[in-house]
This record gives sequence, structure tokens and C-alpha cells, in this order.
Amino acid sequence: MGEVFAGRYELADPIGRGGVGAVWRAWDHRRRRYVAAKVLQQRDAHSLLRFVREQGMRIDHPHVLAPASWAADDDKVLFTMDLVTGGSLVHLVGDYGPLPPAFVCTLLDQLLSGLAAVHAEDVVHRDIKPANVLLEATGTGRPRLRLSDFGIAMRLGEPRLTETNLVVGTPGYLAPEQMQGAEPDFPADLFAVGLVALYLLEGAKPDTKALVRYFLEHGTPGPPKGIPEPLWQVVASLLQPDPADRFRTATGARKALAAAAELLPEPGIDDELIEIFDQLGPLPPGFGPEGPLRQAPGIALELLPDGPPVPPSGTAQQEDPYTGTGTGDTGTGPGGSTDARTGTDPGASSPTGSLSDTGSFRLPPPPHPLDPIPGPHALPSTPTPAPPPPHTPPIQAPGPMPAPLPMPDPLPAPPVDTTTAAYTARAPHPAPATPPLPAPSPAPGRRHRARRALRRPGPPAKAVIPLLLLALVCYAVGFWALARL
Repeated sequence: MGEVFAGRYELADPIGRGGVGAVWRAWDHRRRRYVAAKVLQQRDAHSLLRFVREQGMRIDHPHVLAPASWAADDDKVLFTMDLVTGGSLVHLVGDYGPLPPAFVCTLLDQLLSGLAAVHAEDVVHRDIKPANVLLEATGTGRPRLRLSDFGIAMRLGEPRLTETNLVVGTPGYLAPEQMQGAEPDFPADLFAVGLVALYLLEGAKPDTKALVRYFLEHGTPGPPKGIPEPLWQVVASLLQPDPADRFRTATGARKALAAAAELLPEPGIDDELIEIFDQLGPLPPGFGPEGPLRQAPGIALELLPDGPPVPPSGTAQQEDPYTGTGTGDTGTGPGGSTDARTGTDPGASSPTGSLSDTGSFRLPPPPHPLDPIPGPHALPSTPTPAPPPPHTPPIQAPGPMPAPLPMPDPLPAPPVDTTTAAYTARAPHPAPATPPLPAPSPAPGRRHRARRALRRPGPPAKAVIPLLLLALVCYAVGFWALARL
């Protein structure tokens, strides 16, 4: 079992190391497949900004390996990509040395295709090198290349995360204008592609300083040994020290490369066959081709291998708005239902009696109004629940009040309506209160006395008027006395 990250990604084994983090082979419990997870190692603000910028690169292209998703867990962050198992161009050259020109043309065409998609998003990669160009494990079939590692990539016009006098990139794969502190631009990426092409054709890392110096002092040199002239013309155009002398776009370089590839001789029978192997090796103990062999603690419940319960036939499929997974309500008996998210009866009382933890709930349906029934001793009709629970006996029409009988034992409470949704309050709904029986009408002779009995007590009107007059006289005398002082 490996470390579980954000309840979804289970780290298996480290497979590489980048500029700001380590790359792990991880099992994605949601997608049920292995992915490459890049975990941030340094937690300073500068590294976090680069990490956020890299995971924001969403470029969908068959020859670009961009981040697909990201997650955060406490003080750790990671993003995931497709798992590419064939290693990088460094592994390929390490296995075979200089590669055949026709094979190199195929790789360069895919690299320029992916780079054209990156530039179409106004993104400058700034770190194109053999270690960042990965290969699928295609065996002896047609190779498939993926441009990866956007850790220091930036969009045109974005603020730089480094000082103006600080150069960012890999020594030996920097364009001359980058060494002079120029703003990142597309021609710098094309210069790096030329260096990668020379690395593949010669089987060794080129001496960039000596190459640029020779171009500046003697102009474009002749093709090195083993490199056909048409292909060298394309590579030399990419390696020009002056950005204005290079190809303007990756698409233009790709067109020139296609024209040069048509002039190359056909591969011979005795030429070595290039095979791209799986460079990752076997899975660590505890992991198999279908994922971890044992369930690790910390996996989210909705991501367990068994998955959510399958709804029975005829049950409507509902989508959980919080997990995005489909759930269905399954009945527990007449008038009951099961909470699709917790498997508990929504009518069961909770210790706190509160609503759903998510705060999303529905109010219970209002009861139907009572039907008035005439008659001085008629009983009120029982409200009909909505919807009526199964096996509810029919309501009998009320009749006249029977003679008084001995009080029977109290009847059990009516069944609780639990047919509401999963986000209804878990406390049982109280049964509607039965209104009291109407009081008998008083006799005609007693109505007048009842009205007089309900009158408000107080002094009679004959005594109130003299008292008010006396109070006014007292006020007048008082004011007169004050005025005399």
C-alpha cells in the first residue's frame, strides 16, 4: 500500500524528478488506471507559483503531455498526467547511439507538431531538451513522442517570476538571445529543437557555445558526417544565432522538414531496427496491473473498487450534485426509502435533529385542507397525506356522534411519511394536529347575557363625564396659580 493523496491518488513508486517536484507512478481510484503524479517538494511561494502555472497549462494534443488534473491535501499539492512508459530521448540515444536520419525525421516532425500546438496557445516552453521529450513504449512500431515538463513555461505577456538579469533554463539548450536576457519568445524554442535534432543525429550532447561561435565567425558549416544534406539544411536553419534567420514558426519548420524527408534514401534491409522498450520496470510490491492489491486507508468512499450501489431495474438514476456519481433510491418497505448517499433511513432521528450535513434539503409537502362537514356533532375529516403511503385504509365518511363509550387504549401513532428525498430533515414529521370539536351553540335566551359578561369592566359613563370636568378645572386652577407667582 502506498500513500493516499487527497483520497483519490495512491502513490506507488517514484519514476523521475523535475525542476520543482518528484514524479510518481500513482493509481487513480476514480479513473481506475495508473497516472504520472508530480508532487511539489518545495513549499516556498516561488515554487508554488511555478507549480500553479504549470498545472494551468491545458493543451490537448497527441504529442503534448500537459497536466490533466490536480489535487491538494493539507500542505501538499500535485497534478497528474498520462503515464508514458517508453522513457525519454536520453534513454533512446543511450540504447542505440546516433539514430537513423529517417527515424529522426519522424521524431522531429512530431516534436514540431506538438510545439506548434503549444505556440498556438501563446505559450513559450523555454525548456526543450531530450530529457523532456518522452516516448510511448511502442516497440518496433511507429514511435510516438510527447513534449512534457511545462515547469518554466509562460504565456506571452505574463509577468516573469524571475529577475530580468536571471536566466532560466537548462545549460546547453539555451538560445543565444536567452543568454543575453531577452524576453522569452518562440524562436528560442526552435533553437532548442535544432539542438535536440543534432543530439539525435550525432548521439551526443552538442557544444552550444562552440557551435554558435562557429556560426558567427564562419557562417553555416557543412553537414557533419552521417547527416544528409537536405536534413542538415533544416537543422542549420534552426541553429542560426540570429533569431531573424531562423524559421518564423514551428509549422514552417515542419513543412521544410517534410520536404527534406522526401529526399532521404529509403532505409536498407541491413539498417538497425529501433525498438522502444518499457523503461519503468515492474510494479512495486502491493500493486498489480489492475491497481493496488489491498485497499489503503484514506480512500474516498465513492471511489472504492466496488463503486456506488447499482440501482434496481425501474429505479430512476439520479446524480449526486456533490460527487458527480449516479445514485438511485431503493425502497425499504411500504412508505419508506433509503438515503442514497448514506444508506440510512431519512426518517430516522439523528442525535442533533439537524438537517442534512450538506445544507441542501427539501421542505415536506403541505397537508391538504380539511373538508368541512355540516352538522353540529360531526367529526372533522382526516387529512389525506401526499402521496398516500401504501396499505392506507380508506377514509370512512363521518356520521353522527355515537353514544359515549368507555375510553379504549391509545392507538399507535400514524405512520411517518418518509417518501421525501434524501436531503429532507431526518427528524420524523409530526402528525397534523386534530382541531377541537366545535362547541354547541348557546341557547337563544343566554346570548344577551353572554355578550354582557364579555364586556370590559370599568366605571359607568355617568361617573366618567363629571370626573373629566373636575380634572380640567383642577388643571386650570393650577396654571392660574403658577401665573400669579
